[in-house]
Amino acid sequence: MKHTFHSSQWKWYELNLDDGNIEEKVPNMDTICKEWLKNLSKDQTNAIDMDTGTEGKEAFWGSLVYMQSAKEEEDKSVFHFYLTREQLITAHIDFLKLDHVNVKAMREKMHEAQNPIEGFLILVSHITSHFLKKIDAFELELHDLFWKIKKRNNIKILDRVARADQELLIWKNLIVPAVEIRMALKEAFGEDVTEGKQYRLAKNRLERAMFLVRAYEEEIDSLLDFENLVSAHRGNEITKTLTVITTLFAPATVLGAVWGMNFKHMPELEWKLGYLLAGGLMIISTLAIYFYLRRKGWMGDILSTKSKKSFFQ
Repeated sequence: MKHTFHSSQWKWYELNLDDGNIEEKVPNMDTICKEWLKNLSKDQTNAIDMDTGTEGKEAFWGSLVYMQSAKEEEDKSVFHFYLTREQLITAHIDFLKLDHVNVKAMREKMHEAQNPIEGFLILVSHITSHFLKKIDAFELELHDLFWKIKKRNNIKILDRVARADQELLIWKNLIVPAVEIRMALKEAFGEDVTEGKQYRLAKNRLERAMFLVRAYEEEIDSLLDFENLVSAHRGNEITKTLTVITTLFAPATVLGAVWGMNFKHMPELEWKLGYLLAGGLMIISTLAIYFYLRRKGWMGDILSTKSKKSFFQ
């Protein structure tokens, strides 16, 4: 599909590689562009390259992953581009997958672009807008995780935190190559590309996206530290409780073991009040240890009433 913009000064070719005779659809294709077309089927990851040998005849090409599934590594979408000062060529970009991109509004903005470089930056800006909308949805998930950890931190919540961390890493892996493309455009076409409105817009959106990713990375790190703190405290409380219970009933266990023996000569077996004496001795020894632990302050918060607002209950 061919689009002409800014009073026919530059053109955008959207190619479908499944169609035949691609070279016939793009007239005056140079040698580098033909070589780029041959290698498109092999390029399934982020890549950029450029030719800056002749001033005014610079070329900039590569591939950009703009969709990536968090479940399957191979489930991703890659579009390819070839950019000169006269034309923009793209292949395999499916705008239906960019559900937050207004394609009609984007094409209208293309008419305001004075050259294909600005047109390409408009395309990058709209892809970045899609990233930003998805990151906004991610923020809601992160907010929900915080309150879930307060209510109950278990392996399911920890798994959600790990999946959120992975998702954030994927967004970072999508945004960083777009930032590199924006920076490489200046290298390929010179400082003058930075003076345009579309360059500044793309730069601001990408910087905002990177800021959010870094901020949410810090939040997830804090969330993991917080979860570890709560889990460690609860684990210590459980261990402390079990230790105290074991200590309290140690005398009763020892006495029960002694009087559970089957030796022939055990005078206690003949005592009329032996049963009451044994029970009383067990109760007294247990209470003695209890008051000793409490006096030393080793009981901690075991018997304290837990507040429903506490993170450590």
